[in-house]
Amino acid sequence: MQEKLFNTIDEIYEEIVSLRRHFHENPELSFHEVETPKYIANFHRELGHEVREQVGGRGVVAVLKGKKPGKTVALRADFDALPIQDEKDVPYKSKVPGVMHACGHDGHTASLLGLAKALHSIKDELAGTIVFIHQHAEELAPGGAKAMIEDGCLEGVDYIFGTHLWATEPLGKIQYKSGSIMAAADRFEITIQGQGGHGAKPHETKDSIVIGAQLVLALQQIVSRRVSPMDSAVISVGSFEAKNAFNVIADSVKIIGTARSFNEKVQTLLENEIKRVVEGVCLAGDVTGTVDYQRGYPAVVNHHEEALQVGILAKTIPGVLEVEDMIPQMGGEDFSYYLHHVKGAFFFTGAKCPTLEKAYPHHHPKFDINEKSLLISAKLLGELALYYTNEM
Repeated sequence: MQEKLFNTIDEIYEEIVSLRRHFHENPELSFHEVETPKYIANFHRELGHEVREQVGGRGVVAVLKGKKPGKTVALRADFDALPIQDEKDVPYKSKVPGVMHACGHDGHTASLLGLAKALHSIKDELAGTIVFIHQHAEELAPGGAKAMIEDGCLEGVDYIFGTHLWATEPLGKIQYKSGSIMAAADRFEITIQGQGGHGAKPHETKDSIVIGAQLVLALQQIVSRRVSPMDSAVISVGSFEAKNAFNVIADSVKIIGTARSFNEKVQTLLENEIKRVVEGVCLAGDVTGTVDYQRGYPAVVNHHEEALQVGILAKTIPGVLEVEDMIPQMGGEDFSYYLHHVKGAFFFTGAKCPTLEKAYPHHHPKFDINEKSLLISAKLLGELALYYTNEM
């Protein structure tokens, strides 16, 4: 059955590529996906699958039932894009100004649709049930996963698996990890309210810019001096805004950043320490400071046995050249929510473009993937589905 599945995936490779390019040319932003979920739902209906639309908002869930008894396995792919201008010079460049698939979600969706078609071709030999979860809004918290789960996408599911095409890793490489594989991704916004004035008379002001600069440096000491060296954490400031004329000291400053961690104890420590540091620095500078700390997606924590099985089965997939027990990534993913409810694992599929000496990173205007990676991701997800639906 594995051979039949893999042969069919190879036979429809050009169709999978065509699907990926269609989605790449027609991207839709998180929580604004309209045509993409319609396209996905119609694809599954034409195959004869049971389909639910508007799951948790804009998600799509399709179900393929085998002829034999077995477990129920869910496979998930996200389909939202990013507010980035596509700067690639390729025939399938985004047709939507300021919006592009800069993280591989078009590939995730195309790969899963191709796999769905291949699995449907051997449905009479399948055991159990396969649930295809097509998720909206992974890129923007609160994300689509939580709402889809609340709307029943995991009802009756025994296992779940998903992958992320990883454009900075070579084609043929699979990365997996038992336990934490991706971080909790939190957001903070700090507002410092001082007293503006003329740049020639700083002594008559409460300089929010100087206090803000001190605060940015002070925040860096939280990880180095408050977090145990045995734990991992990141605090990064991404925006420092104090717009004003060149000779005016700003009345207020807004600082926006992210905090990343792998367990809730460290996550709570970061939140409390950021608030404490802001309070202390602002008190010393005689200004007021407020902190809006928003917890994002929890850490992605793979289940042990299922993660190990990803590594074992990956070695049987044609085209896989290296299987790595990886170092966890500090990026965030709302696949974490699924793993709170169901056993499973998330893994990375190498997708570096062969024409690039150095791959453009995810969320870059020239981001692209090696489309041969679609074959590998489809085959490994398919093999996981076959293995776990047959588990008794």
